Amino acid sequence: MLKWGRVALVVLLSLAVLTGCAAGLVPMSPQADLSKLDRAVLEGNTEFAFDLFREVNREDREKNVFISPLSVSLALTMTYQGARGTTQAGMAEALNYQGVDLEALNETYRQLLTYLAGVDKDIELRIGNSIWVREGEDIQPAFLEVNKNVFRAEVAELDFSRPEAAATINGWIAKVTAGKIDKMLEGEIPPHVIMYLINAIYFRGQWAEQFDPRNTFPAEFRAGTGLKQQVQMMSKFGRAEYGEGEDYRVVKLPYGKGKTAMYVVLPGDDVEINAFIESLDRAKWEEIRQSTSTQRDVVVQLPRFKMEYGVKLLNDSLAKLGMAEAFTDRADFSGIRDDVYISRVMHKAVIEVNEEGSEAAGTTVVEVVETAALEPLRFIADRPFVFLIAEEETGSILFMGKMWEVE
Repeated sequence: MLKWGRVALVVLLSLAVLTGCAAGLVPMSPQADLSKLDRAVLEGNTEFAFDLFREVNREDREKNVFISPLSVSLALTMTYQGARGTTQAGMAEALNYQGVDLEALNETYRQLLTYLAGVDKDIELRIGNSIWVREGEDIQPAFLEVNKNVFRAEVAELDFSRPEAAATINGWIAKVTAGKIDKMLEGEIPPHVIMYLINAIYFRGQWAEQFDPRNTFPAEFRAGTGLKQQVQMMSKFGRAEYGEGEDYRVVKLPYGKGKTAMYVVLPGDDVEINAFIESLDRAKWEEIRQSTSTQRDVVVQLPRFKMEYGVKLLNDSLAKLGMAEAFTDRADFSGIRDDVYISRVMHKAVIEVNEEGSEAAGTTVVEVVETAALEPLRFIADRPFVFLIAEEETGSILFMGKMWEVE
């Protein structure tokens, strides 16, 4: 038995999203044919989830991290429909779709989205996809059609030059996420953007067995920095889905009818949280899941918390996973239109956990731009700078200084 160590939580929201279907733990919905799910796609999605989580965590080792892997997968897989040649191969490597037939990939997503739409009437799970095209842009009809048919994507033409264009797109995101995420795009849309491919996910579920608020008490949380923070610690005692391994303890907290659950994983006393995250992959995740079983007398204590992560730029993380070409002018997205590439993949996720349950939302925006367009020159003095006052004829410097902070 591992001794209780410092409280370091890795929150893995299954939401029946990462591997619930792959593991065969959920019954078939009458609306979906789960026999048509390609296991290689589901396993690839799970591997991608941990690949991306590791890469993002490497950038933010001393910060909270919270992402929606399914949201990122959906937005990128919609974009993948238009990729060709080495660009397609790079995206397949990043998304773990290597060796997967496109027809099987799309049929898996068609059935998965149908299934998730009705996974449990006791929880709320909304998944929305949309494609926003610059007005007058000539996009390949087959690309738009497959995204409408497979991903149920709403397709809309929009005059990106209008000041309210970004607000229109943000409004769609806010509607899907119940207002939890309402501002992914800032300011006016740059003139060389031709398309946004967007996924938004909203989840709200009550614990199958709620925490009694009367048992919540003030406690200390030992942060990764070593500082002690005051938190409201939820607590309950009794039967629980509990497991442990060589370097972790885990508790499974089901929502609704148990088709979705949160797994809270506590690394062992001598295991540093970032090192533990480096060890996480699909095999480790399956080990963690399989380790849980119903135990009779378990004390479960979990901080009540809120977390907001992003807007996070995922370009570097995705490039490291293999799809670097997609972000360059060498990209081949001729299935969308000639001479375009991905300029940004942006992601934001939020979560609130309390005695009743959890509410979470995630959004991914893929921005596609014209290759031929030149990036405008920018000079934004939003960090320390040097300044001089000079006489022009002789070049004599009258004054010079450094702006370190604005007084």
